Amino acid sequence: MKSPMRLKEKMSMEFGKELCGSLKIKGHIKFELFGPNGVLKDVQEVDNLVTNLGFAMVANRLSSSVTVAIPGWMEVGTSTGSTAASSTLATYIAGSRTALDSSVASGAVLTMICTFPAGTGTGTITEAGVFNVLTEDTTDLICYDDSINVGKGAGDSLVATWTLTFSA
Repeated sequence: MKSPMRLKEKMSMEFGKELCGSLKIKGHIKFELFGPNGVLKDVQEVDNLVTNLGFAMVANRLSSSVTVAIPGWMEVGTSTGSTAASSTLATYIAGSRTALDSSVASGAVLTMICTFPAGTGTGTITEAGVFNVLTEDTTDLICYDDSINVGKGAGDSLVATWTLTFSA
């Protein structure tokens, strides 16, 4: 006869295997463009791509020997076409890699917020990414979106709120 404790352990391990076996990560981004006077000019929201490097980062962060840095920066660009296998934006805007304002996990949701102030990331923004390295136009691209079209003037600021939802 199996002990109740062994049965609980087996059930827990089997449930855990199933949960991890079907883990999904859904990315979503909201862009809010503010004019020089602080008035909201535009809002765009879309679901986005979590890259292969993003999935590898999550797996690495769950391991006992963590070697991959956590995301801490966003960057914007003027092209499209990066894929799940990409490690950088297609065409980044020089000087636009910006440190996150915050990165907070609540339950199974990670929310990262970044403000691109006046003079940073100016132009027609058509792509954006989350990175775990400070140096612009370098790897690791964790999340990617190229379905936006934001005209950011030199005096405008842009707030990007990137949400990752983890589910079974």
